[in-house]
Amino acid sequence: MALIRYVLYFFGIALFTWLLTLLEIASPGSLQPQDYSGPVDSLGIRNYSPIEIIQPGILIICGLLYAWVAKHCPSQRPIAFLFGGMALAFTIRELDFFFHRYVADNFWQVLIGIIAAFLIAYTYRQRRRFRIAWLRLWPSPGLTLLFAGAIIMFAFVRLVGHEPLWMAILGDGYQRAMKLAVEEFIELLGYFLWLIGTIEYTYQARAIAFREPQPAASRRREKRLPKSEGRF
Repeated sequence: MALIRYVLYFFGIALFTWLLTLLEIASPGSLQPQDYSGPVDSLGIRNYSPIEIIQPGILIICGLLYAWVAKHCPSQRPIAFLFGGMALAFTIRELDFFFHRYVADNFWQVLIGIIAAFLIAYTYRQRRRFRIAWLRLWPSPGLTLLFAGAIIMFAFVRLVGHEPLWMAILGDGYQRAMKLAVEEFIELLGYFLWLIGTIEYTYQARAIAFREPQPAASRRREKRLPKSEGRF
């Protein structure tokens, strides 16, 4: 079953990437970042792209999966709350263009600050349950993929998106649109890993929650008994 899932992950991402490529070829400029600067925009020109609309969709799917885990897998609720809150914060961050344009400058930062404070307080209060839930999972494929996605989104994308780096490499041939396109596609890869990690985490949390409980005395007895060979 796990092998089938990973094959589906591969072909799903390959198909999605192929469709994005066809979209850009059929309609040149479809994936190009769009600049916007309002009349009272204190931060100057901002940009958004269709990729930045796809990314919140991926995060919403992740958030729904974490909500399912929190509801149906009580032992994993502290971890599901933390990751679900992170998915919500990432979604707000990806929609910063719309908050800037239709609400207020830097309003998204206020929302993320509130979510971060809640998550820190909740995780601290539930730190014992969180530790137990984490030890029941780690190491696991889901958490490993979530970690890999976080490295791409928080570390590698920050390096790739560093504008002075591109200006130093390309010199007079520097184009901001090129830098933004590479940055967004690498960030999309991080979100793909985050989605796959979330799905794998959900499978493992479900397996833990629906596993038939076994008394400790029975487990110790089974370890002491010699293993039989054959059918009888």
